[in-house]
Amino acid sequence: MKRILLVISLFIFGSLMNAFADPHIKKPNVAGQFYTANPERLRSQIQSFLDHVQVSQPRDVQILVAPHAGYMYSGQVAAFGYKETAHQKFKTVVVLAPSHHYGFPGVSVWAEGGLQTPLGVSEVDEEFARQLIDADPLFVYEPRAFEKEHSLEVEIPFIQVVHPQAKVVPVVMGQCTYRTVQRLVETLDRLIGERTDVLVVASSDMSHFHKDEKARELDYQTLELIKTFKTDEFWADCSQQKLEMCGFVPVSTAMLLAQKRGLSAEVLNYANSGDVTGDRDRVVGYTSVVFFSSRDGQAMADDPDRTAASLDLNPSQKAELLTIARKTIEDYVRTGKTFQPDVNDPRLSEVEGAFVTIHKHGQLRGCIGNIIGQQPLYLTVRDMAIAASSSDPRFLPVSKEELADLHVEVSVLSKPWRAKSVNEIQMGVHGVIVSRGWMHRGVFLPQVATETGWSREEFLSQLCAQKAGLPANAWKDPATQLDIFTATVFSEKDGDQVP
Repeated sequence: MKRILLVISLFIFGSLMNAFADPHIKKPNVAGQFYTANPERLRSQIQSFLDHVQVSQPRDVQILVAPHAGYMYSGQVAAFGYKETAHQKFKTVVVLAPSHHYGFPGVSVWAEGGLQTPLGVSEVDEEFARQLIDADPLFVYEPRAFEKEHSLEVEIPFIQVVHPQAKVVPVVMGQCTYRTVQRLVETLDRLIGERTDVLVVASSDMSHFHKDEKARELDYQTLELIKTFKTDEFWADCSQQKLEMCGFVPVSTAMLLAQKRGLSAEVLNYANSGDVTGDRDRVVGYTSVVFFSSRDGQAMADDPDRTAASLDLNPSQKAELLTIARKTIEDYVRTGKTFQPDVNDPRLSEVEGAFVTIHKHGQLRGCIGNIIGQQPLYLTVRDMAIAASSSDPRFLPVSKEELADLHVEVSVLSKPWRAKSVNEIQMGVHGVIVSRGWMHRGVFLPQVATETGWSREEFLSQLCAQKAGLPANAWKDPATQLDIFTATVFSEKDGDQVP
């Protein structure tokens, strides 16, 4: 009898708790399905995804396209976009998601309360959400649009990990007309104004259930339209199902908003489910795309004189760096000890990247470098000299008997910037960094083109195949990242060494 009373009491208590639960806190729909419901494992999984992404150059990202499949399939791709924003501080994240389950015209905004995941509740930016709803009759609070929807929910845990202090504005977009999208863009642009603490996330997967080759063909066409801002063509092709993007309405919004705000676009990563499962017969495509202000890195790219000026080294400074490299190699090979140079030149104390290359009888004997400077230039040269003489995996360590036959070359690098197109790359002038995902990355210095006589196409193909472990034609893939830089190159045989 007591057990029956206990069960009844628990049932009544649970019912009362549900009755008094805050209706403005949206409970998760797909926790335990699209991602784990265990908070510790969820946070650890997202952090692991983020840890596998390297950001070469922090940028002012304002808009992001991210996938919304199960984390085991698309989580790593999503991490590329979110990691790109990790250095920024956002107070508000507007999430634009497509409606998969409830058909309605217009836009539904979750106006108050918050969205709950296993990591806690993300608070809604109620002021922003209310201003959005008040701006247009087609912008409403329609809770049925959120009842089963996963495309918005799966973005929230990433936001909670990367931007834990940010409030969210959850938006589900229904069967919108192009004009409705334009009105939403006008409203978002007005509400964001001069704020730099607002991030817009457009949630979408790509093609569904084609063979891998067909999926990549469709998705690469789609990505080309996105990064070149051909929004009308993108909208028409997706509407007519010539191309496939379930969130093409939110992505069109992102493209138009980026154009209106003068942003640049970049495809950070592309993959499909076959890359995870190995099943290439029926795959789903995923991408991360960022829209960013190009004031920093691209300003340098558009001003080659500024790039060159930043690398200016006089003959004495070049000679001192060559002396440091030579002395370091000799001391390390002979004694195993690290040379401690005494440098007072402020120019050589600037933080810059550099490579040290060793030749023997005109043949490469070692080459190691640090692309992004992390310490004073003279110390970078010293440490790269040790690495080139002892740690290049292509060669045995330099021996004492070889020292007299070596010639040392130093390359001081500019900060890299993202290439707008392959046509921007000038052979013999630009070094190139190719990367796709966290596992595939390689670099050629500018002098490689001069030494080999390769055309641009040969240079890029060899870079992909030799250095990054990618197919030779991977540089044509819009998901492959190409960063370029210039270098000041000098060597002992140029007569720059100190006697």
